[in-house]
Amino acid sequence: MSVDQPKDARGIVFHIIHGSFVDGHGVRTTVFLKGCPLRCVWCCNPEGQAGYLEIKITSGKCNGCEKCIRICPNRAILLNGKGENVRVSIDRDLCTNCQECVDVCFTGALEVFGKNMSVGEVFNIVQQDQLYYQHSGGGVTIGGGEPTSQPFFTHALLKKCQASGIHTAVDTCGYVMDHKGYKVLKEADLLLYDLKGMDPSEHMRNTGVSNERILDNLERLAGMNKPIIIRVPIVPGHNDSAKSIKGMAEFLSKLKSVERVDLLPYHKYGTIKYGQLGRIYKLNTQPPYGEYISSLKTIFEHYGLETQVGG
Repeated sequence: MSVDQPKDARGIVFHIIHGSFVDGHGVRTTVFLKGCPLRCVWCCNPEGQAGYLEIKITSGKCNGCEKCIRICPNRAILLNGKGENVRVSIDRDLCTNCQECVDVCFTGALEVFGKNMSVGEVFNIVQQDQLYYQHSGGGVTIGGGEPTSQPFFTHALLKKCQASGIHTAVDTCGYVMDHKGYKVLKEADLLLYDLKGMDPSEHMRNTGVSNERILDNLERLAGMNKPIIIRVPIVPGHNDSAKSIKGMAEFLSKLKSVERVDLLPYHKYGTIKYGQLGRIYKLNTQPPYGEYISSLKTIFEHYGLETQVGG
């Protein structure tokens, strides 16, 4: 199937947010897709990393009925404790995500991160906000995860929105290796382009991949006059050295289609989701102070870049 012919494409969506003011211009509806090639140590959406459905555990909702244990074909589910202290857990090495346990769990202790949806189903949801887009200059943003990890679906949704006069944005990490994903970036009306750092070895430690392709793609897209908003997570002790920040500001100042730089202070809001996936959140750092973020903002502005804190 060509990237130009994905009319029956289906994707795995893990969240849709209405009324966002931080994912591009105006009021927006943001569609989050599963699948990402990066493994950022500070990731606040770990449920968006894997490109498949995953079982979510909320142990506090478990009533100890054991229906999940009896139905699991792989004996991957365990119950610990009794009464009000009962807790459900999953051996992820044994679990195949068949979701039979979810079907019999009526308390919500076992749910699914992600839903298989067609382009039409997603479009029917986002178009309900079309009046807000028209009055605010907003539109639809596709993020994740990394939306180019599902290029057929993302491209089809972009085209369907654009055909209906809905402005489109793609929130990307920029680590795109093939023409299918790159075509998505070229054809979006706006790019929200994440930059995690300038130092290659530091970037590898923080994300698991090199930043060479990310920077190369950014330069190529900016050379096409593609409207771009840069998003920079500020994670103390990981990507916020003076050398890295100044190098990034100097690099971005040469890209004329960069509309703005958004500085995104590190936060811990997504840590609970690691436990729901049976994972441990390993990053041990604190959110940066407002005065410190303001000092970094000044550096970008010194290079002539419009800069704001937050999306």
